[in-house]
Amino acid sequence: MAASSATKWVYLLFTSLIICIELTECTVTYDKKSLIINGHRRILLSGSIHYPRSTPEMWEDLIQKAKDGGLDVIDTYVFWNGHEPSPGNYNFEGRYDLVRFVKLVQKAGMYMHLRIGPFVCAEWNFGGFPVWLKYVPGVSFRTDNEPFKMAMQKFTTKIVQMMKYEKLFESQGGPIILSQIENEYGADTQAYGAAGHAYMTWAAKMAVGLNTGVPWVMCKQDDAPDPIINTCNGFYCDYFTPNNKETKPTMWTEAWSGWFSDFGGPLPHRPVQDLAFAVARFIQKGGSFTNYYMYHGGTNFGRTAGGPFITTSYDYDAPIDEYGLLRQPKYDHLKALHRAIKLSERAIVSADPAFISLGSYEQAHVFSSKTGGCAAFLANYHINSSTTVRFRNKRYDLPPWSISILPDCKNVAFNTAQVGSKTSLVNWLPTNVNRLAWQTFSEDVSTVDSESKMTVSGLLDQLSVTRDASDYLWYSTSVAINPSELHRNVVPTLTVESEGHALHVFVNGELAGSAFGNEETKKVTFTGNANLRAGMNKIQLLSVAVGLQNNGPRFEQWKTGVFGPVVLHGVGRGSREISHQKWSYQVGLKGESKNIASSMGVSSVDWTESSLLQVHRPLTWYKAYFNAPQGVEPLAIDMKSMGKGQVWINGQSIGRYWTVHAKGSCTGCNYAGTFRPAKCQTRCGKPTQRWYHVPRSWLKPTRNLIVVFEEIGGDASTISIVRRSLK
Repeated sequence: MAASSATKWVYLLFTSLIICIELTECTVTYDKKSLIINGHRRILLSGSIHYPRSTPEMWEDLIQKAKDGGLDVIDTYVFWNGHEPSPGNYNFEGRYDLVRFVKLVQKAGMYMHLRIGPFVCAEWNFGGFPVWLKYVPGVSFRTDNEPFKMAMQKFTTKIVQMMKYEKLFESQGGPIILSQIENEYGADTQAYGAAGHAYMTWAAKMAVGLNTGVPWVMCKQDDAPDPIINTCNGFYCDYFTPNNKETKPTMWTEAWSGWFSDFGGPLPHRPVQDLAFAVARFIQKGGSFTNYYMYHGGTNFGRTAGGPFITTSYDYDAPIDEYGLLRQPKYDHLKALHRAIKLSERAIVSADPAFISLGSYEQAHVFSSKTGGCAAFLANYHINSSTTVRFRNKRYDLPPWSISILPDCKNVAFNTAQVGSKTSLVNWLPTNVNRLAWQTFSEDVSTVDSESKMTVSGLLDQLSVTRDASDYLWYSTSVAINPSELHRNVVPTLTVESEGHALHVFVNGELAGSAFGNEETKKVTFTGNANLRAGMNKIQLLSVAVGLQNNGPRFEQWKTGVFGPVVLHGVGRGSREISHQKWSYQVGLKGESKNIASSMGVSSVDWTESSLLQVHRPLTWYKAYFNAPQGVEPLAIDMKSMGKGQVWINGQSIGRYWTVHAKGSCTGCNYAGTFRPAKCQTRCGKPTQRWYHVPRSWLKPTRNLIVVFEEIGGDASTISIVRRSLK
């Protein structure tokens, strides 16, 4: 596109924005080519930034970096369980200040895609649904169920009304140009049958009836009814067409920039050459809206990670890393891609692509019109061989698995495989925080029974007892053993089957052992020696959740906790099952009930001085104080010497830590060829996550309280606060 033409196009867009602001004549419509904003078709580039996965102090910088990276739109889910922790009690403060986040997007001069859902999946605890919803009488999630639909509509309406009140929809002069209802429901529709289709149709009608003045989308929903736009999610979406290609634009609501990680698994890495190739491939087929999921992944603070087993880090190998720093070459390479697409925008929105075969693996897509000029995409789909093609009497060299973009059909502005920026190297540097002076407090296992508030026959679902108020639930019972039932040279053993995610078994107050599930098995089986004696014996099981299920048909029916069988072996004539006898239940830990992770509660227990510090002791709390490190670099806590537990800074939960080592195949990575998460992996044989983000905004200049709860035993003496630096 000639310089004068580009200037004219920018001038027209700027003029339309001024008219929208002054006359409030703001409209968002669409046709088969693209969204039409204030009368102009647009090729839009978007990035997901989830407001609760960073801090308000980080938001403006993240949004500006997204804009500087060539994006037009910020995309976020809306997290129901964070906003309505109990029925009718709403939270829109701190990391959940949604209005503030949207207004910062507006301040930056960007658009917003508000994905209300309110089911989000997102590797978020319980898929974003509040746990109280599970216990609404007669409820069944995401189907033609009146209690569920009533609650869903109430929350969706609440969010829409908030946005309307603040005049944040584009129809009101605000930044929100799109909203999403439901989320990736199409894959589950078959499980719900006719009731699922009825629910989906109802949800679409309900959303449109809220009269936002902007279009609604449903992702991965091929039968989304008009006027809802159905969209694509995936690593590649060039194959996708909307369900009415004559009236709806082709949109990609989740272009996966990487992948999430789970404790015990390696870290996935998606090469930027392939990601850029996928986006260019989508645009050359007529795609008009691309959203990177994620552009900044952030952190699952507190107990917000779902899965189960999803790590506290939600870095996602995104262009902006978990700490808010630019990941190179991913950030710069995509920025160059966005520039080439924008140079081609006028031609793309003015014409349909013409396909030209240039060879067995080579092809061209050409956008040409009298009013929009000409833009071409030249592709080589071979995964091993470079090639040279002729296009309009010129020769072009194409690396393997790459696309060259020619905004004027002559000159190459960008090739997806040719990366100019160097790879950024992460350095973890020490801070001026001296060795932490720890004190300890141990959970008293012997008092768990006496503090129990519930005793019933049989084993209960963990969630039904805890209502997710804690990761921890104690199951306690007593077993009488006659002297004749104990045999010489036979050591009794105990077997426990659990649907929980981790399990710590105590017999007569002593730890008999622990067992852990993982992303693949999701079940826990413990078998170990039981230190039984003649007389009464205490069996205490500490079941631990590592995030609730976040997706799948009827996922609210999935159970967690100890369901048995619980069996003693080597006692009497063989084995004795104790699953059905009376069990007492205690929610959470004593340290949690006393809130010792906060400055208010920390003095409510007696702490032991560090001179008596014992290492590798289970169920132990640690506390220390430190001054804020000097400098401005992002901070993290290095937990390499610990086992599994949780961390708090000044009462704010950093999240769950677990230094379980990653199993996988880290054998190198070739950008060319179809990408899947198992293709390019790192950290095999090392802890999946070693460092945990400590937001600087959570710190005071002096005397910051750090509290660690360790489940299985670690050495707190080597915990350190470090700086993250890139070069």
